[in-house]
Amino acid sequence: MKKFRWLIILLVLAIAGVAVWYWGFRKKEKPVVVETEQPRYGYIATSITATGTIQPVDTVSVGTQVSGTIKYVYTDFNAVVKKGQLLAELDKVLLQAQVQQYTGQLQQAQSQLVYNESNFKRQKSLFDVGAISRADYETAMYQYNAAKDNVTSVDAQLKSAKKNLSFADIYSPIDGTVLSRNVSAGQTVASSFNTPTLFVIAKDLTRMQVRAAIDEADIGNVKKGQRATFSVDAFPDDVFEGTVEEIRLQPSVASNVVTYVTIINAPNEQQKLKPGMTASITVYTREVVNALLVSAKAIKFTPDSALLKNYTIEGGRHQRGEGKRTGMKNDSLNTPADTNALKKHHAKLNEVQDTAIKPKRAVVWVKKDSTITRRVIQVGITDDAFVQVLEGLGPDDVVVNGVDQGGGSSASSNSQVRSPFMPARRGGSSGSGGGSSGSGGGNRPR
Repeated sequence: MKKFRWLIILLVLAIAGVAVWYWGFRKKEKPVVVETEQPRYGYIATSITATGTIQPVDTVSVGTQVSGTIKYVYTDFNAVVKKGQLLAELDKVLLQAQVQQYTGQLQQAQSQLVYNESNFKRQKSLFDVGAISRADYETAMYQYNAAKDNVTSVDAQLKSAKKNLSFADIYSPIDGTVLSRNVSAGQTVASSFNTPTLFVIAKDLTRMQVRAAIDEADIGNVKKGQRATFSVDAFPDDVFEGTVEEIRLQPSVASNVVTYVTIINAPNEQQKLKPGMTASITVYTREVVNALLVSAKAIKFTPDSALLKNYTIEGGRHQRGEGKRTGMKNDSLNTPADTNALKKHHAKLNEVQDTAIKPKRAVVWVKKDSTITRRVIQVGITDDAFVQVLEGLGPDDVVVNGVDQGGGSSASSNSQVRSPFMPARRGGSSGSGGGSSGSGGGNRPR
């Protein structure tokens, strides 16, 4: 009797242990819930990044054509000057002496010319009556012509000396701001081999340009007139805007890296931008302001067998024994109707402004009640976070973009998705510009 009692106690303890484990410690099977989103309209762009240098649009180097000693300097750094304003003056003593020398030589030459002219006329009268020989007549004529040529030569030398004297006064050729002053009073400048630069004047500092170095892998997408933004270290919170003005064809090679100089015009009314600043530039190669967007992870999603417990999958490999997997293939449209629709859409795209955007086909999975259906769509540009939908989806569709194995609540249809490599973009919560990517899912930045 005692032996059966112990067996009963052990059995009760075992049953109690199993019950405690089953209701307290057993890992409960969590339901599989799909994460969904709804396509929405927003701004998307692709962009490339580069670095560059801030420069004035137009600068003039002011030099001197004559050698001498700087006697006076009438301007300084950052001074605003007008066209024709006197900037500096050379010592004029030697130049004035040269002018006086040629003036005296000219007077002598003119006196000699008067004498030779009178002598020639006299010799000609004697020769006409046969009083002198032809040799005497030709000698008088030669002396007269030589005197005329001598006057012309000395007169030219005098004009050159006067011109050099005028070069001693250095004037501003344009209205602008003095960026550089390279001379001081008492300094000697020599223009024997090249013209020394005395001042550098910027024409208009309210209009600047960025000299960007764009990599050869990105230059093919850059066109004149595209929008660009850039920032400088001096104002890290400010974003400056500009426009691509010129793409220079001459390449620059450094460490086997080929870049092309691209000029970007930028207004500078507040004059925050200073010449020589380093700029971090983003050029928007393609932009769509009001595009229908879906997240990139929705394009990459493919349902698996774990969803068959709760959902009916139509169009996938799990549909009634379909063995061949149909994912994001570009050959998914095979029917004549789909082919004709695609041709019409290609023709329509040729009429819009950006003909470089060619539609591609992709696959998304649309959820309706407990059914997940495979749908082929046409997509345009992508920024790695969002994809532009050209055809096949509407804002009322519910698109599956992932699976929540933990049974948490599904993602909000308005949840923001953005690339982790993109900085925050003004005017929206999504990112913009990084490498060869762009920005999307928000309003266009101002």
